[in-house]
Amino acid sequence: MTKIKVDPDGPEAQADACCGERTYHELLVNLNPIAQPLASRRLTRKLYKCIKKAVKQKQIRRGVKEVQKFINKGEKGIMVLAGDTLPIEVYCHLPVMCEDRNLPYVYIPSKTDLGAAAGSKRPTCVIMVKPHEEYQEAYDECLEEVQALPPPM
Repeated sequence: MTKIKVDPDGPEAQADACCGERTYHELLVNLNPIAQPLASRRLTRKLYKCIKKAVKQKQIRRGVKEVQKFINKGEKGIMVLAGDTLPIEVYCHLPVMCEDRNLPYVYIPSKTDLGAAAGSKRPTCVIMVKPHEEYQEAYDECLEEVQALPPPM
């Protein structure tokens, strides 16, 4: 058996390259009905950058269990939830907890991209970004935009 070499400039390679990253609008197809307030494309990019900066300073909480534990302990920060998580029951109680404690939260379209922004190969359905002086400007900008979003119905 011999391997067939694939032309790197061939049509198959170009098709794979274009389908590797999905656009914001393609990701919106998989959203849950509870994914409100939803971040715009611009805000989503800002949140990813803020998450990457927070990871370098070890100022994030990742995963439902960890985030829920630190919300109960009274920790403050921006809650970023993935809008394509199924089943919804996994994390549908977190927005209610945030509203009770006046914590800002926002949904973004993809749990895979959220995990990648946090430096993980695994998808992540929820991340809490804590404030820190190293990235305070980016954090404040994100916080202001998240709080300006319309409240969920």
